[in-house]
Order: sequence, then structure tokens, then C-alpha cells
Amino acid sequence: MTDDYKPIGTVVAVQANYYGVRLDPQPESHLLLCTRRTRLKKIGQKVMVGDRVVVEEIDLEQAQGVISEVLPRNTVLERPPVANGDQILLVFAIEEPSLEAWQLSRFLVKAESTGLEMCLCLNKTDLVTPILRQQWQETLEKWGYEPVWVSVSGADGIGELLSRLRDKITIMAGLSGVGKSSLLNYLLGSAKQRTGEVSGKLQKGRHTTRHVELFQLPGGGLLADTPGFNQPDLDCEPSQLAYCFPEARKMLESRSCQFNDCLHRDEPNCVVRGDWERYEHYLEFLDEVIALQETLQDSKDQQSTLKLKSRSSGQSGYEPKLESKKYRRYSRREKHQSQEKYENLSLRDISEETEEY
Repeated sequence: MTDDYKPIGTVVAVQANYYGVRLDPQPESHLLLCTRRTRLKKIGQKVMVGDRVVVEEIDLEQAQGVISEVLPRNTVLERPPVANGDQILLVFAIEEPSLEAWQLSRFLVKAESTGLEMCLCLNKTDLVTPILRQQWQETLEKWGYEPVWVSVSGADGIGELLSRLRDKITIMAGLSGVGKSSLLNYLLGSAKQRTGEVSGKLQKGRHTTRHVELFQLPGGGLLADTPGFNQPDLDCEPSQLAYCFPEARKMLESRSCQFNDCLHRDEPNCVVRGDWERYEHYLEFLDEVIALQETLQDSKDQQSTLKLKSRSSGQSGYEPKLESKKYRRYSRREKHQSQEKYENLSLRDISEETEEY
């Protein structure tokens, strides 16, 4: 080991001011309960699940260390907060609850807007007929997806799913009740007992709120179970929404619309507007995205023209900002200086000064 060697690890859990860090090499490595340098806090350096970090002051007996540096990130998700993610694993049940096209489409669009790869997993395939499964297979192929069909109870499709997750950081998302927890437990297998130590170590802190956590998969790769991705909001730019639909994206890659800012509604010579299955979903989501953007803009405009003012009653409120100096009241000092200036001038000086204007 050289003098300039720096132990590097991956942050697998964050809770309050404590960080679970698994040192390289993966997967058999030391798990440390770490704090971060005060310097990182002072410069505003946030530590996220998935971050690659340099660890110092390592005490293997106590399984502790200190994060001294956060390495550059490849990708960042704010909600849920995960760094260096490679793909989204979107889990939906084909039955119980029944798969619904509009809801699935909304989740797919949100996942696409992150810019990460997409892996669609349809669970509980043992509850449907082969005919219904084939119908959904054909529908999703039209949408541009090749789903993985799994059944935890029958152990179907697990091998294919693990192959898609291998050597990647994957963020799991989906509605409650679709079998995410059961699927996670099955994927982890015997490794689940080892991953439990992450939560155990973090409980040494005071806060016990649920947190994002990365689980080590037996075949390689890390899987994030995220508590904050169950009801996605569509917050992308209106002009970018069409690119979140693979079928529309394919149209735009082959040919451009007449206008650069085309929203694919009523514009002439639009290559996207037309008879494709999810076009109605697109129009509905577009109205929502535009409304959100207008709300955010109105909020910014209001903040730019109003200022927060505290009152003597202890309450606070907003009042208009003064936009121009001519509307400001002059201080007594300014008035006194101005009066003295003209008292010390002669009539000739005043007339000369006035002629300049």
C-alpha cells in the first residue's frame, strides 16, 4: 500500500448525519458507520446514497470512519436522492391490482424524464392468463418497451431480471401493493441478512425515519429501495415531454417538426401529432406540465415584485418592492446636504449649473 493510497467506498445508506459506507472491493468488504468532515458541511457538499467517497480515520474494530471527500458524480436524482444511478427499475403488478394503462404511462414518463435507463418489470404473472399477458406484451412493444415478466411465488423471470441489474446501481420504483418488498427480498436471498446491518448501524443515531438504502445483489450490482417514488410528479419542460415517450422520440429522430418549439398539438407539419396509442396521454400530461410551469413562473414573478416585511404585531406579510430610485423617500441627511450645497453657491454658480441641463 502506497502513502498516497486513499480508501474509497460507496455510500449505501444515509440517515441524519450518519452514513453507511461499504469499502471497495465489492461485494465482500467492510461496512463502516461514518460521519463527514466539517469542511464538507461548510462548503455545502451534500453526501448522497450512491456517492463514491474517500474515507479516512478508519477503525475496523469499531467499524467507523470519516468521509473526507466526495468524488464527482455521473448522475444525480433529487427525488429520491440517489447519486450515480444507472437505471430505473419500474415494478408494476399485472394483476392485484390490475394493470392500468394511464397510470403505467405516467410512471414510465416520469422514469424517462430522469435520463436514466429504463427496466420495466411486471410482477404476479401467475395470476393472469397467457392471452392477457400476450396482449400487454404487444401493447408495451408498441410503446417501445420490452418488459421482464416475473412471479415471486413461482420464481419465474428472476434470472432474467438479475441479469439486467448486474453491475449497475438501480433505483426501484412503483406503486404500493405491486410486490416490491417481496421481489426485493427474493432478489436478495441470503444477502438480506447481511444488508440488515446497514440499518442496524444507522439506528445508533437519534433519527429513525425511513431512508433510501442500497442493497448488494448476490450476482453483482446495487438496488435502491426508495420510499419517495410512489406518486410521481411530471416536472419536465413542456418542450421535452415528447422525448419521454419512446414512440414519439423515434418519430422525432427520423424527422423534425417545422417549428423548433413545437408542442405537437395544433402546429402545422408536426411529425408527432397523429394516431398513436398514447397520444391522448401525451396531451393530458402536456396540459399538466404547462400548468405547473405557469404556476412556478407566477411564483417567481411574485417573489421578484414583492418583499417580505415584518410588522410590529409580530406577523409578516408581503408588500411591493420599490423599482426605481425616484419613488424612494430621501433621508434627512441627503436633504440637509443638498440644502447646504445650494446655500454655499452664488447665483452665478447656480445658473451655470442649471444651464448644463
